[in-house]
Amino acid sequence: MRDQWFVRGRTPMTKEEVRAVSIAKLDLTPGAVLYDVGAGTGSISIEASRQLAGGTVYAIERDPEALSLLEQNRARFGAEAVRLVPEEAPEAFAGLPAPTHAFVGGSGGRLEEILYGLREKNPRVRIVVNAAALETLGRLLAWLEKNGVEADLCALQASRGRVLGGYHLMEGMNPVYVAAFGGEERGPGL
Repeated sequence: MRDQWFVRGRTPMTKEEVRAVSIAKLDLTPGAVLYDVGAGTGSISIEASRQLAGGTVYAIERDPEALSLLEQNRARFGAEAVRLVPEEAPEAFAGLPAPTHAFVGGSGGRLEEILYGLREKNPRVRIVVNAAALETLGRLLAWLEKNGVEADLCALQASRGRVLGGYHLMEGMNPVYVAAFGGEERGPGL
């Protein structure tokens, strides 16, 4: 899905290049229950919901402006499998079904609590965390080490082309670190 298809406002959004890798790393399965923590505009929630045959996405977001955009995008794309949860994580997890998958795009400085909360709901949950700030990456690496968790970690740096004065230039976007861990190991034959 193209970034320009989403209503954005001033709310940060996971860009389409990073979204493609993040959703692939989630390794979604039919009937999955996905928590999108810090859902923002809902770009992950909505795109992931298109791959969930019979599944549900819980878009967890605390910011009222982002929730408004999320609802607009949910309606715009007819994303019926996306349920809005207007609360802060990890408190928002109470009362929700256990997740099979979780994406953490925003943590509000509570990454460790969120990760513990996800694993408390389901010790085998598949988690993908995006970190744009080095401080978030540092917290994530410390949590992984402290808990003996091995993650698949990659750094993405994408550039988009634009024309300026008859020349084609590439403009770099901010790098994003994508960490994936947990869940069932699936291989050939899935």
